[in-house]
Amino acid sequence: MGRFTMREGEDITVPMAGIFGPKVMIINEMAGSGGDAMPWLFRKSGLGPLVGTRTWGGLVGHYTSPNDLIDGGGVATPNLAFYNLDGAWDVENRGVAPDIEVEMNPKLVRENHDPQLEKAVEVVLEQLRRSPVNLGKRPAHPDYQKK
Repeated sequence: MGRFTMREGEDITVPMAGIFGPKVMIINEMAGSGGDAMPWLFRKSGLGPLVGTRTWGGLVGHYTSPNDLIDGGGVATPNLAFYNLDGAWDVENRGVAPDIEVEMNPKLVRENHDPQLEKAVEVVLEQLRRSPVNLGKRPAHPDYQKK
């Protein structure tokens, strides 16, 4: 959003912590609960494409565990479900589909390749080529002595 220049050293980006530039999220069928929510929010926020396979669709959960058992175990019952702002139930039993579908090919994995990661890197590098990160250009220092 902006930068600070210092008397010495590199300029500082504001905000200081961030992932600037294009983003891609890798998803797969092993992701559920928060692994379903995060890609849904990533897409809804327009942060970038989802690469991989559909998440498993488990976005019903619980936020309390009132049934503690005397042996230290517990019983959890679902008491919350997700719906979107259009008034429709979402994600549960459906998952989040990728924008770019890439299956994990067992042969490639045995050969030390990760097809999903490789595709995600290809996509983000292409985005970066088309839209490089703009870190601005430091202006000339102001001259307050001018009249």
